[in-house]
Amino acid sequence: MTRALLIVDIQLDYFPGGAFPLVGPDAAAAAARSVLDGFRASGETVVHIFHVSTEPDATFFRPGTPGVGIHSLVAPSGDEIVLEKHEPNSFIGTGLQELLVDEGVTELVIVGMMSSMCIDSTTRAASELGFEVTVVSDACAAPVLSFGETVVPGATVHASFMAALDGSFATVVSSNELR
Repeated sequence: MTRALLIVDIQLDYFPGGAFPLVGPDAAAAAARSVLDGFRASGETVVHIFHVSTEPDATFFRPGTPGVGIHSLVAPSGDEIVLEKHEPNSFIGTGLQELLVDEGVTELVIVGMMSSMCIDSTTRAASELGFEVTVVSDACAAPVLSFGETVVPGATVHASFMAALDGSFATVVSSNELR
């Protein structure tokens, strides 16, 4: 099997001072960096994906703002692939599937943000497209969400989405467990 790392949306708007800060983005970015270092050391394919909103009333990831920038901990290097996306699912409109097929990739390791949106959407799509998927849980982060009168803490949002993905659409591991 040929493996690739997908780093999804680890962008400045998700960090303190950004337009939509998540819970624990610094720790998640540090874990993602450790995974990235391993892929770089082994010479495996690395794909950086970043989101730019096309909605005129977007509150974050607005074109031309600093918030769309990829965080320096996981910044692209050398000939690593960088794809811009406009949808939560990293496969829509990016050419990602074709790129991975051309590279002979059959297994994906996914890290990034938000657990409850782009990581969930991309992971489910990857699985449905036939890739073997691993999500690195501590290299992902989620927001606080609300539903009706219920406020759901970010850690609970994250755990819920990891639990939903694990075993059905992916194998979910920590960065220390990743092989």
